[in-house]
Amino acid sequence: MPLLAIHTASFLFVALAARQIGVFLSRYNLPYISGYLIAGIVAGPFMLHLLPGELTEELRFLDEIALAFIAFAAGSELHLKALRRRWKSIAAHSLAQLIAIYGLGVVGVYLVSSLIPFLRDLPDASRLAAALLIAAILVARSPSSAIAIVNELRARGRFTQTMLGVTVVMDVVVVLIFAFSAAVADVLLTAEGFNLGVVVLLLLELVASVLVGLLVGRLLAFILSTRLDSRLKIIFILLIGYGIFLFSAALREYTHAHLPVEILLEPLLVCMVGGFMIANFSRYPDEFTSLIEEAGPTVYVAFFTLIGVTLRLDILAQTVGIALLIFGIRLAGLVSGALAGGMAAHDPIRHTQIAWMAYVTQAGIGLGLAQEVAVEFPQFGESFVTLIVSVIVLSQLVGPPLLKAAIKRVGEAHLPDTGGADDEVRNAVILGIDGQALSLAQQLTAANWKVMLADTDEVCISRAIARNFDTRLLPEISHRALSKLLTPQTDSLVMMLNDDETNCLACELAYENFGISRLVVRLNNIQANAERLNAIGALVVDPTSAMVHLMEQFVRTPQTTELLLHRNDRYEIVQITVTSPDVDGLLLRDIHLPGDVLVLNIQRDGESIVPHGYTVLREHDEVTLVGNADDLQKATLRLGY
Repeated sequence: MPLLAIHTASFLFVALAARQIGVFLSRYNLPYISGYLIAGIVAGPFMLHLLPGELTEELRFLDEIALAFIAFAAGSELHLKALRRRWKSIAAHSLAQLIAIYGLGVVGVYLVSSLIPFLRDLPDASRLAAALLIAAILVARSPSSAIAIVNELRARGRFTQTMLGVTVVMDVVVVLIFAFSAAVADVLLTAEGFNLGVVVLLLLELVASVLVGLLVGRLLAFILSTRLDSRLKIIFILLIGYGIFLFSAALREYTHAHLPVEILLEPLLVCMVGGFMIANFSRYPDEFTSLIEEAGPTVYVAFFTLIGVTLRLDILAQTVGIALLIFGIRLAGLVSGALAGGMAAHDPIRHTQIAWMAYVTQAGIGLGLAQEVAVEFPQFGESFVTLIVSVIVLSQLVGPPLLKAAIKRVGEAHLPDTGGADDEVRNAVILGIDGQALSLAQQLTAANWKVMLADTDEVCISRAIARNFDTRLLPEISHRALSKLLTPQTDSLVMMLNDDETNCLACELAYENFGISRLVVRLNNIQANAERLNAIGALVVDPTSAMVHLMEQFVRTPQTTELLLHRNDRYEIVQITVTSPDVDGLLLRDIHLPGDVLVLNIQRDGESIVPHGYTVLREHDEVTLVGNADDLQKATLRLGY
């Protein structure tokens, strides 16, 4: 026990270093897991000898906790209602890629198995078993990597949504395929032979795993329903996952000793079904996702660092060429599967031609399955894991750049330098330039608005030019003059001229001739112009009374007022326009916004709606959100701009 405690403490120190190495490498566009693996390799028995090679057995409990967590996360990412609009296309791609990758993987790996050092001396049945297991792992994807790249590129469109759907579905399907392959491999390795009884037993094991997963989902829902602190909930979730592995191992040993057949529940499938149930059939999907995101970094550091420690560099040197060959087999399956899936789904030809580029990346679940093989099939052990790690590292290096290139080639990246920013960035025009107008322009620019200032006074224009703002000199306030400023992309017009009549005239011209609905006017005499401006829905600011109202709000609702004035560093309030067709018609509860985002209000056809979980969101709705800046950015990407 003291030795285990020493090794555990040593491993935790190495994991802390691995976290920092991962952060450092991320600056050079390398995935975090590369840093974790490198740290483990350096600390392992082949380099610095800080940790022994037999650490895998001693810290097996950490490995199983991480595997259960990865399976929970995979199941929770499959939101049925969010995929409903493209389910036919997603199903076509998923089925075609599954058949192509798994089929080519089994045949290809079996044919080259004589070149793999740890397989060449095994009988044909054992080599076929290994080919089945490797082919199953080749099906795995990396939803987290795909989502990170989509967020980075602010990608949105048919290609992106289909890619995300297929990636998530395949990460779930791979667990089912692996469970089937593991069962068949077990029969091949024990030389029991196939018969009807074996097939029935395999099906019963899969059904039993799903049923136990349903019970696990109920247990997870109970934990989430309590008022426990989030950290305690995370601990219970991890313990439940570990308990599933213990139960599976105990059941296998008991049935082996007392029954004529050995029953194996696939723990990863059980955990995946539990996460799926929470995401789709419980009241706590958002909280569960939030807990997964909170615990994820710590779990992944421990998991990938442990893999790095146990990685056999001597075997890695022998299998680099084989890893490249297996990587090539997987690419061939991806290309053929993506082409077949695109044609079956009637995708645009340019999407079909490059779709394979979007599915190369692999990560967590693939490595988790490799670890399962090492435990369940000691005939392969660490050599199997080392080979799979090599293939997945290649996928991690090649996959993200290919996905970025694919999204950009289909024109669904919406970064400022892509030429697609016009419909993604808010545009505001401010008429009248003074100190307040310049401050407003500065704040809007900081919030990623594109701002133009205009005035009829050359002196005022010079002030804006000195502050490097986009400015225009107007000869007069007329339809002809405004037509040079206002476009269909203009979201807001702010009138801050000194003359009330000129401000009102500009409002009416913008509303009647350019269809701009968001009009903000600063007036000196509201009573004289209120009826005129109310008729066109303009928002009026009275400088005289604004300070009084602001002070009143500070007294009555100080926290809300601080949010409005951006004096709260943690939270912000934003209003966005729903432009994504994928959320049109969905209930708010089914959209799965980041956990720290709250919908305050929805404006639809001039009517204000107080939202709740069963409010249906529609395209072109104006939605007011509150949350932290990072989560608001994710929510904006999900809904519109």
